[in-house]
Amino acid sequence: MIEIIKFEREHLNDVYAIEEDSFSIPWSKHELEKDAFENKLSIYLLALFEGEVAGYVGMWHVVNEGHITNIAVKKEYRGNGIGDKLIKQLINIAIEKEMIGITLEVRMNNAPAQKLYANNGFKIEGLRKNYYKDTKEDAIIMWRYL
Repeated sequence: MIEIIKFEREHLNDVYAIEEDSFSIPWSKHELEKDAFENKLSIYLLALFEGEVAGYVGMWHVVNEGHITNIAVKKEYRGNGIGDKLIKQLINIAIEKEMIGITLEVRMNNAPAQKLYANNGFKIEGLRKNYYKDTKEDAIIMWRYL
């Protein structure tokens, strides 16, 4: 069973472990903590799979738009619909907050993530050249208008 809850400080170590394991340039634990708990623009959700922290998502609510900053699912839980549930819940929150849309950047070669976003109504709207510092890979800009 997947449960989506608010990310609380008690989950920080578990979320940071997922962050480190998921990204080639992970946010530091301090950056993650500061963004999740001190940034007034941030909305963070957590996915529990059978009671265990299995994934998380963060979004900034800037004026009337949402910007997904990060989303990650623990490797052993990928393919169980956790990312999908996190995105759907963010979309619901964005609708409740009367945002006009949600945007994000995704690596050009990250087909699974692109498919997840496309399945949730996100469309390709642009490209950021050399966006990722580690590989100089381009980022695809995707939007879901609400």
